[in-house]
Amino acid sequence: MDNNAIPTKGNLILAKNSLILARQGYELMDKKRNILIRELMGLVDQARDIQAEIRDTFTSAYRALQRANVEMGINFVADIARNVPVENSIEIKTRSIMGTEIPLVRYDAATRTPVYAFYSTRESLDIARVSFEKVKELTIKLSMVENSAFQLAANIKKAQKRANALKNITIPRYEALTKDIANALEEKEREEFTRLKVIKRMQTK
Repeated sequence: MDNNAIPTKGNLILAKNSLILARQGYELMDKKRNILIRELMGLVDQARDIQAEIRDTFTSAYRALQRANVEMGINFVADIARNVPVENSIEIKTRSIMGTEIPLVRYDAATRTPVYAFYSTRESLDIARVSFEKVKELTIKLSMVENSAFQLAANIKKAQKRANALKNITIPRYEALTKDIANALEEKEREEFTRLKVIKRMQTK
């Protein structure tokens, strides 16, 4: 038999305290889940907007690139592309939202110096370069938003499981335990009261 289920006043106090803690824990988990859901919804909206912007920017970038290929030749444009330096300014840190670590990507978005001479190229190449720089920036931002959304969704699931466990298992168990101990103590008190009355009546006789 569980010692905590033995009907004593000490166990009743412990059961009541555990019930209070379980209810407080459920409230905190429920609040955490709701806050994370609000954050997730905001990120989903952001991701949708960024994806739409990327599609539009990609369209204009490829249109400009096709025009540059026609005006200057594919091989010439390919030679220029090979001289574009590798992006190494991306820095990934994390920030916490209700205990959820989500990525915070920092990126040096300063305008890069073109790797080609203006006198030997056309405006279409400039438009393509600027558009693809924007696509890169948006893609970095989208990766941060989507990874953050993934982390939040995973923690929302955990918070939901814990809240459900508290609501459906822990709280009912302590409610039942508190009620059982209280009923048992009341029954003991009634028996003791009856016994004392009998003893008093016998002493009076």
